[in-house]
Amino acid sequence: MHIVVCVKQVPDATEVRIDPKTNTLVREGIPSIVNPYDLHAVEAAVLLREQWGGKVTVLSMGPPQAAEALQKCVGQGADEAILLTDRAFAGADTLATSYALAKAIETIAAKEPVDLVLTGRQAIDGDTGQVGPGIAARLGLPVLTYVCKIRSIDLTQRRLVAERLLEEGREVVESRLPALLTVVKEIAEPRYASLPSLLRAARYKVQAWNKDDIQADAQQLGLKGSPTVVGTIFSPPGRQAGPQLEGEPQAIAAQLVHELAARGIIGIQGPVGVSRFESITQRQSA
Repeated sequence: MHIVVCVKQVPDATEVRIDPKTNTLVREGIPSIVNPYDLHAVEAAVLLREQWGGKVTVLSMGPPQAAEALQKCVGQGADEAILLTDRAFAGADTLATSYALAKAIETIAAKEPVDLVLTGRQAIDGDTGQVGPGIAARLGLPVLTYVCKIRSIDLTQRRLVAERLLEEGREVVESRLPALLTVVKEIAEPRYASLPSLLRAARYKVQAWNKDDIQADAQQLGLKGSPTVVGTIFSPPGRQAGPQLEGEPQAIAAQLVHELAARGIIGIQGPVGVSRFESITQRQSA
C-alpha cells in the first residue's frame, strides 16, 4: 500500500511575523516546526505501513528550509520525501497550494499508484482546513475529514472504514480507495524517533521538485493562482483591565451589581446597596 502524507512547515507560534507589503507570513529566518496535526498523520501512515506493508511518501511545498520538516518525518518512519520548492509557488493561498500538491500527487502516482492520501486537519498558521479537501476535489478522490480512527482497510475490495470525530460524537463511514483523509490528533500519537532513524534522517537527501517537474500551469501557482486578497492585517487591541473591587464580600457584590446595572447588562429597580443586595439574594434563594 502506498500512502502519501502532505505536511507543512509552519512558523513557531511565538515567532509569527507578517510582511507589511505582501500581507503574507515571513518564513525566512523564522524558527519553524512541523505542523503538529501533520505529525499525527505521518504516524498514522507509518502504522498502516507496518500493518499492511508498502511505502510512505511525505510531500510538502515551501522554501528550501522546509526540507528540515521532511527530514523529521523521515526520522519518524517515512520512506521518501519530496519538497516542492520554486519561486513560482511563493505566496500561494489554499487554492493554489492544493493545485500544486495535487499535481505532485499525480506525478507520484504516475510512477507508483497511490492508495491513500493523508493530511492533518488544518495548519496552525492558516487554520483554514481547506487544503486537504481541495486536493481531493482536484484529484476526484472521496474525502473524509476529522478522521480519528481507521477501523479497517480491504485492499482487495478497495474499501476503507473510518471513524470521524464530530462535536456530538463519532461517525463511522465507509469509503472506496484511493481516498483522502484529514486526521485529528486522536488518530495516533507521534513516536519518538530511534537512533537509527535519526541517523537515516540526517543522511537523507530530500527530493526537490519545481513547477516543471509536476507539469504545473504557472497561472495557477503562487500569487498568480491565488484569488484570495488580504486587505489588511492588524493585531486586535488588548483588553483593558476592569475596575478593581475591594472590601467585604457583600459590599463587593453590591458594587458588582451596581456596575452591571450601570452598563445595562442587568436591570435593577431602586438603589443598590448592601441591604438591597441582601434582599435580592434572599428572594432568589427562597
